[in-house]
Amino acid sequence: MKVFIRPQSFSAISFDLDDTLYDNRPIIQKAEAASQQFLQQHYPKSKQWQLRDWHRLKFDLLKHAPDLRHDTSLARVVMLERGLLMLGYDAEVAKEGANAVLEQFILYRSQFAVSKEVVELLYALKQRYRLVGITNGNVDHQRIGLDGIFEFVLHPGQGVKQKPAKDMFVQAAQRLAIPPVNMLHVGDNAGSDVDGARRAGCQTVWLNPGFGAIRKATSQSHLPNIEIDDIQCLARLNEPAVS
Repeated sequence: MKVFIRPQSFSAISFDLDDTLYDNRPIIQKAEAASQQFLQQHYPKSKQWQLRDWHRLKFDLLKHAPDLRHDTSLARVVMLERGLLMLGYDAEVAKEGANAVLEQFILYRSQFAVSKEVVELLYALKQRYRLVGITNGNVDHQRIGLDGIFEFVLHPGQGVKQKPAKDMFVQAAQRLAIPPVNMLHVGDNAGSDVDGARRAGCQTVWLNPGFGAIRKATSQSHLPNIEIDDIQCLARLNEPAVS
């Protein structure tokens, strides 16, 4: 644990989810594969495209409609609907298909459980701090073993911008009825988590490298209060000297 800026007193901890509490990469790969299998089974014209073709379409859509970045699920639906139209399906089928494939993706997206060790750590921290989640993704925290741990989990969309925008950090502090400085945010991404939280006035812990990663990343514009290389280092936050 490296302390760059000595933390002030805080009463709540917000957590990024993907790659902070679990390794998200194999989960996304499984969800992508399952949704592609469903897509090709029920909409056979999609066999003309590989996964890279869908990624290319999504990149092009985000380039021309950057606001879609702030709603992960909506961006996927728009991509799927546009792709099915391009593959020759009519508008009604394309719309129904896009929503059906999204349901499959989200089903597999949340088909795992956070490790026992991480859950136990969170419960230990919950004895002293209020805990919430702030994620750019669309995982269902209740299905992965975090139900009853977080007071709430915030996702971008419907006008709320994704991290590193300060929207969700500010919203979390408001819902907790505390000043942002009294919230400590924990995340693996130097940009979205550290820079975003610091801009909102929160304190930060940077998990570097992220869960499942090997190589350390380099910081961007803001230093975190604390940098750790293992999520279990957060157990020290229950020590009076840290907070």
